[in-house]
Amino acid sequence: MSSSLYRGQRVAVIVPCHNEEVAVAKVVGDFQRAMPEASVLVFDNNSSDRTAELARAAGAEVIHVALRGKGNVVRRMFADVEADIYVMVDGDATYDAGSVHRLVDKLLDEHLDMVVGCRETPQTEAGAAYRRGHQWGNRLLTGSVASIFGGHFTDMLSGYRAFSRRYAKSFPAASHGFETETELTVHALELRMACGEIVTPYGSRPEGSESKLSTYRDGWRILKTIGHLYLSERPLAFFGGCALLLAVMSLAFAAPVFVQYLESGTVPRLPTAVLSAAIMISAMLSLSAGMVLDNVTRGRHEVRRLAYLAIPATRVR
Repeated sequence: MSSSLYRGQRVAVIVPCHNEEVAVAKVVGDFQRAMPEASVLVFDNNSSDRTAELARAAGAEVIHVALRGKGNVVRRMFADVEADIYVMVDGDATYDAGSVHRLVDKLLDEHLDMVVGCRETPQTEAGAAYRRGHQWGNRLLTGSVASIFGGHFTDMLSGYRAFSRRYAKSFPAASHGFETETELTVHALELRMACGEIVTPYGSRPEGSESKLSTYRDGWRILKTIGHLYLSERPLAFFGGCALLLAVMSLAFAAPVFVQYLESGTVPRLPTAVLSAAIMISAMLSLSAGMVLDNVTRGRHEVRRLAYLAIPATRVR
């Protein structure tokens, strides 16, 4: 890594890439010019083209990651790179390298742990750069995460972010693919980290470069990730909701049986009574599971918080 410092900090620009031979040299060059003090590292995710060769020729350090998927790349990036500030940017040349100073300066000046570059697309390029379906899906997913976990992010799926060292070294990456941006956001929200946003230009890919994103496939995977995170991070709310639904069903089945018992003193609809009792028992079990898992989740959060606090905060020297 470079020995130069930016405001007394070691800055690493980390670029996950898969088959980006058309764009990678431009990305490396743009960031080297925008912030010459930073080290630019390209993580080549098992590309079958000349991505690694061209990135190395442009002056970047290239690290090979055999496991396919952006989540696997992010896991390696945060584990292998030693820096004070991490700037992650996609290798497709759609993000503005000139915004890197604003990302890093906001992180340092406001003592934040993550700053997200919210995409702003010129009207003339909106159709090619940021398709309407992707914009709608982003708003839907960002709103879903905000309603479940809180926070005020406006572009949860942006691939342009700056992180503090203690964020990077405490991030337990579990996802495999493009749903990693969701996981990055939820990690910050769950530990109540100080985060911010800046608006940055977002353009279209260079001619000859093709997007790896699929609106429906990746959207479905991100929705599944949100569901999994909700189940693991909010178990009492999830199982408590299931318990409430089951309890209402049980009472609905039991009501006519109870009325008949009051009128005749008998229970002629015995199967319905048994079904009602079984559903109520299931509701109690669901609530009990939620309470137990909630305690487990609290313990896990405490361990993650201690791991986060064990890393010194970034100080501007």
